[in-house]
Amino acid sequence: MVNGPIGYAVIDLETTGLRPSWHDRVIEIAIVHLDATGRVSGEWSTLVNPERDLGPQRIHGIGAADIRHAPTFKDIAGTLSNLLRGRVPVAHNLSFDLNFLSYEFGRLEAQPPLHAHLGVCTMAEAARFLAHAPRNLAGCCAVADIPLDGHHDALIDARAAAALLRHYLDLSHPVGPWDALLHAAAQTSWPTLHDTGTAWVGRGVSASRDSHFLARILDRLPRAPQPVHADEYLALLDQALLDRHIAASEADALVDLAAQLELSRADLDELHQGYLAAIASAALADGVVTATERREVELVADLLDLPPAAVDDALTAAAAHPSIQLSRFQLEPGDLVVFTGEMDGGRESWEQRAREASYIPHPNVTKKVRLLVAADPDTLSGKARKARSYGIPIVTPDAFARMLK
Repeated sequence: MVNGPIGYAVIDLETTGLRPSWHDRVIEIAIVHLDATGRVSGEWSTLVNPERDLGPQRIHGIGAADIRHAPTFKDIAGTLSNLLRGRVPVAHNLSFDLNFLSYEFGRLEAQPPLHAHLGVCTMAEAARFLAHAPRNLAGCCAVADIPLDGHHDALIDARAAAALLRHYLDLSHPVGPWDALLHAAAQTSWPTLHDTGTAWVGRGVSASRDSHFLARILDRLPRAPQPVHADEYLALLDQALLDRHIAASEADALVDLAAQLELSRADLDELHQGYLAAIASAALADGVVTATERREVELVADLLDLPPAAVDDALTAAAAHPSIQLSRFQLEPGDLVVFTGEMDGGRESWEQRAREASYIPHPNVTKKVRLLVAADPDTLSGKARKARSYGIPIVTPDAFARMLK
């Protein structure tokens, strides 16, 4: 936790969009504490689960696989209140950040004193301290010779804005241009919010926490699964592998189903080998396995954590028993397909491609929808949550393009 003498709290946010009035939410918060002279005394940051889709991920670079581990704003509101209390808020485009924070606190029926006239905007102050500098953070940092590597990461941007403030203070020395604000901040009262001590969550958390889903299966005593159990698990597995990628949410679903069906690691190894054999059998349907088809079989084996030798074993078994089959997911003309998230080329172009393939783009997820195409397969959008509850497969645009072929 950051703390220290009364001073400044430099804030940076990443959000799902530009306006809270459009139901945009905060997805990352960073705060850097400076004392009255501009010396850094601490920093804190976390991802925030907005409980909705993440907006333009190409800009902020935050994925739903990480967000699913993050606390909600309600979880960290008490911590955040303590970090801001008694300090002058600072940001590059201060009104933007304070507008979002006020909205988020307001959802909790709290009204902290987050007003632009009580803070410092490093963008607005650039006109005074950085002659002819552009308004954006990168431009101001370039003029002030402040490094900015990894723009649109909240903590990196907050550090850069903090360095800008320090630069302004150095240029003003020995005069303290915001001493009155420092005094006012120390006297300003804040609402009391309970600090739950919720742990912060940083980018890349999914890589460290989300081990291969098989490693999370309890090593029960081997048992022969009932055919109905095998069919139910294999159907879910086939849905997960439609786009040749097991999303974090899909891995969770496989682990949960295996636990419900009391399947052991030995059971799953057997089921996965059978699934791989079915994929190999499909590749051998015309009597020839092309290089592309073999790569598909190898990719499935890797996703199921099967050894490389399993590929040759599966192809050999498929050649000896060509009747091995699996009831696989397949779209039919007239099926309803829903799209969600920001996609390359625009969502409209993908909907047109679906029409050209005789599928029907649909605006909302219902039980009649057959497939959801999502820019991020772990998206927290309402469409994705509903699709998961209905058991509707979710695939990436790239996977959908392969299905069109």
